[in-house]
Amino acid sequence: MPPAKKRTRTYDPAKTRAAVLAQFGNVRAAVRTLTPEQLALPTRLGDWTVRELVAHMGAALTAVDRLLDEPEPPRQDGHLLDWPSAIAADADTIAATARRLAAEHPDPDAHLADAERRFSTRLDTHPGSRLLPTSAGALPLADYVVTRTVELVLHTDDLNAAVPGLDIPYQRQALATGVRLLADALAVKAPGGSTEVRIPPYAVVQCVEGPRHTRGTPPNVVETDPLTWIRLAGGRTAWQDAVARAEVSASGERADLGPYLPLLG
Repeated sequence: MPPAKKRTRTYDPAKTRAAVLAQFGNVRAAVRTLTPEQLALPTRLGDWTVRELVAHMGAALTAVDRLLDEPEPPRQDGHLLDWPSAIAADADTIAATARRLAAEHPDPDAHLADAERRFSTRLDTHPGSRLLPTSAGALPLADYVVTRTVELVLHTDDLNAAVPGLDIPYQRQALATGVRLLADALAVKAPGGSTEVRIPPYAVVQCVEGPRHTRGTPPNVVETDPLTWIRLAGGRTAWQDAVARAEVSASGERADLGPYLPLLG
């Protein structure tokens, strides 16, 4: 689908960059405290260990470096909202890379420090309009940096879940950006205007085919908090489980988002 036909939300590149680096800094500070035993713990990501998860989080930033080393595509043929569904095709490669990086970098903090330095350096030397050959098609660098907020927030939550007592904070702008990107991706995957999805204080979108709501209280409403939304969209929490635990309120005959989730992959 051509980019012009998709919902467009604008993101301030400077704020997005700052949010990515702030969230990455939160992760680095926590990783420095992890013991070898904690780094060997399992995660909820299949057979990944905490060490491999940390290595992957570094790769989330060095992906920018890697893509900038590729020839620039002649034109943009992807859209930011294509990215969530496109990354599933890379799942095996992503897992193999995480294992390789974990083995190659026995000092996780040094690996993250290098990733942070390379990310900042490359953003300083390339315009946001520079096209990258991503799995979602050719995207501007500025758009691709927006996707890094989803990677970092979701995997911060994975780390917190894997290590008892770990409580890495979520930088507000990073969380807000990740929530908004995934909310807009839902509106693309389930186009329509019959259901209002609210993720206060960051996003409200209309989606799902059916009679369009125009005024008053919508007949179909879904509401949840930002982290629950990130977990639903990322496949960490099942829709039915979130509803059963009252982490989501859903009212109306078109308020079941289960068929459209998860969004990543």
